[in-house]
This record gives sequence, C-alpha cells and structure tokens, in this order.
Amino acid sequence: MTTSTATERGTYVALIYALVAERLTVHYEHGQWLTKAQGASLAADWLSRQKRSLPIEIRKHLSELSDELARQIAGTLSREAGLHTAHEMMESLDPKYQSDITPSLMLECERMLDNNPLAQLIEAGRVAAFRQAI
Repeated sequence: MTTSTATERGTYVALIYALVAERLTVHYEHGQWLTKAQGASLAADWLSRQKRSLPIEIRKHLSELSDELARQIAGTLSREAGLHTAHEMMESLDPKYQSDITPSLMLECERMLDNNPLAQLIEAGRVAAFRQAI
C-alpha cells in the first residue's frame, strides 16, 4: 500500500467513524437516522474545513457504511449504553481525548471498509471522468 493510499484509507476510516458517532448521537437524541445524503453532506462539510474533498460517490459509500455500522451498534446496546457510546465517540473526535472504546470501534470501521471496498467506485469515477474528457 502506497503512502497516498494509506492516507486515503485513514481518511475513509476516520470519516466512517465520525459519521457513526454523528448518526448514533442523532438517533439517541432525536429518535431519527440520518439519510445517506445527509451523511455524505456532513462528510463534505468536514472535508472542506481541511480544504479537501472526495467525489460524491465515495462520500455516499462511506455514508452507507457508517449507517450500517451505527444501526448494528444501536441494535446491540441498551439506550443508556448507546447514549454513552455516542458521547464517547463524539468526545474522541478531539485528538486530545482518550477513550477506551475508540480503538475497538475504529477497528470495526476498518473492517467495514475492508469488507466493502471502494475500488469499483473509484474505477467507475475514472471511467466517467475519462468519458467526459473525450
């Protein structure tokens, strides 16, 4: 894996994690789930703060993965445990905050990405860009 690819992978995993935290927070505080489009939009907002961007197809894919993981987590926890987990995840988005649950949840985000690779989306994007250039 090249450094660029490793950096992209880290970005994808971090976005999945942050989206899971946001989805769980919204679910437990408001009783609703974010849509795929809302998750993709949040990812775009977060990336733009760092002067970065990702194609919409990738952001939607990461949004879908985060939705799946958030619903799995919510399905296995009591409301109180879910609120605590969502709070811990949101707090851990600050690099100064150390959480005991972050490493295991980050591994789950990596697993989601590994089991649902982006290669097909990236290749489809390259083909579409090539066709537009012709």
